[in-house]
Amino acid sequence: MVVLIVDDEQSIRSLVRKLLGDIYIVLDAADGNEAVEVALKQKPDMILMDILMPNMSGYAALRVIKSKPATKKIPVVMLTGLASESDKKLAKQMGADGYITKPFSSAEIKRTIAQVLKTAARKQP
Repeated sequence: MVVLIVDDEQSIRSLVRKLLGDIYIVLDAADGNEAVEVALKQKPDMILMDILMPNMSGYAALRVIKSKPATKKIPVVMLTGLASESDKKLAKQMGADGYITKPFSSAEIKRTIAQVLKTAARKQP
């Protein structure tokens, strides 16, 4: 299973890679533009994506990823410091499959990924 982590902070990408590297193949991207590019080329099994990033926000990247036939079924979990209910609601309306707020625990991120991947597998024909 391949997970794409998208965050403009190298420290977050490194932390998530360290947490998940024994379980998943981890790819990374530093902004929304790069996320769309990697998603189209690599077709990861899921994407963990920050919202507030330079060049293209996580919301904009989510919109593009969910609009492309090649990537629209890839589950996307927002991984962000934005903790308001309105942000969570907006992400869900835009097609996000999950929402994790920073700071997060190792158990929380692993549990969320497992749940989202399990749900996505059930949706496959």
